[in-house]
Amino acid sequence: MIKNFPGKRSKKIFEEEQKYISPGIQGIALYSKIALAKGKNAILEDEDGNRYIDFVSGIGVGSVGHCHPHYVKSLKAQIQKITYSSFTTKVRKDFLKLLSSLLPESLNRIQLFSGGAEAVEAAFRLAKSITKKFEFVSFWGGFHGKTGGVLGLLGDEFKKDLGPFMPGLYQASYAYCYRCPLKLKYPECGLACVEVLRKVIKLQSQQQIAAIIAEPVQGTAGNVVPPPEFLPAVQAVAKEFNALFISDEMQTGFGRTGSMWGFEADHLSPDILTLGKGIGGGFPLSAVASSFKNCSSKPFSNPSGSSSSYGGNPLAASAGLASLEIILKENCAQNSQELGELLLRRLKNFQEKFEFVGDVRGRGLMMGIEFVKSKKTKEPLSKEVCLKIFQECLKRGLLSMSYTYTFRLIPPLTILKKEALEAFDILEETFTALSKKGNYK
Repeated sequence: MIKNFPGKRSKKIFEEEQKYISPGIQGIALYSKIALAKGKNAILEDEDGNRYIDFVSGIGVGSVGHCHPHYVKSLKAQIQKITYSSFTTKVRKDFLKLLSSLLPESLNRIQLFSGGAEAVEAAFRLAKSITKKFEFVSFWGGFHGKTGGVLGLLGDEFKKDLGPFMPGLYQASYAYCYRCPLKLKYPECGLACVEVLRKVIKLQSQQQIAAIIAEPVQGTAGNVVPPPEFLPAVQAVAKEFNALFISDEMQTGFGRTGSMWGFEADHLSPDILTLGKGIGGGFPLSAVASSFKNCSSKPFSNPSGSSSSYGGNPLAASAGLASLEIILKENCAQNSQELGELLLRRLKNFQEKFEFVGDVRGRGLMMGIEFVKSKKTKEPLSKEVCLKIFQECLKRGLLSMSYTYTFRLIPPLTILKKEALEAFDILEETFTALSKKGNYK
């Protein structure tokens, strides 16, 4: 147990930074008030020397953990050569070649960007160029970025007071079966949410849908895993309206779900793939992948039509190449699958043992717990109690996203089994203490 939390040095640095940094930084930084000093794989250390197991991985960006030797060596070598330009470099060619070898043949052209929202907006420009249509559909609970072109497709209350939104954006209900918005039960529902999607397009849009975009597992919503029939049905609806299907793999890609790509679990064939987060191992990097035919569509294919000033710069390409090499060499997708299955079994034990653990789910090392006041009512646990869980985990040496009732567990793909099990021991200890006190309601 960490005493005097947060430590003096962390608290001092945090308070000094608050004099200069704008309000609105990530909640986890505000709630913890720790100042990180260094990290190695899945272990972090703050300025006071306190040790934490990282079950956040930078909200999913840290696919290969902190300061992996190969990653550090690759970036050190590149920074001594050339760090920026839009010109061809050997490192970018090598990265694109390796990434292309891991994609389906139908996704044989890649453009590089810096952030997730930038890549999604580029995917929308590509979809418009291909189809000559201008409307888009996403799902409640989805998260595709905070920039103006995609903000209207954000499927939660974050976008309140940030309108007006770009016209031609529509949303339908995702297959969030634990909290079905239609108050139905799977599988008796017959995937009624897919029919809602169809009606949204028929009755709300101009039926000029360029693309439907979906996450194979909804990350920000709480790592929501849909039933296996849902996304294939969504892709069928896209074809029905001559629209494209975009698989947003910012969080599910690069082995996170136990396979290299999230769409593989549901046997999908996306027309466009958006990639980010884990692609750069912590360095800002994202991508859009599609076919040569699609990417040749104008105006997307015009000179500078799909480019980005920072996209694919030599440092980013070096980070992407190093991350991919680590993921492949260390069999991270397999580790994600095997360790994820082990941890999910333990989560199910938590579900049986603790009244406030309402739902558990996961695919690979992308897991979720839903905190509730009662399993019967499914009423979410209060923010106040969730913050207590978060602080108690921190004091025991676990950095987690337990400060909200939709608790996501996303450790680095390189995490060791013993570290993952230690983290779950901390969770069980914390949950047990909370359960004994009986103050979670």
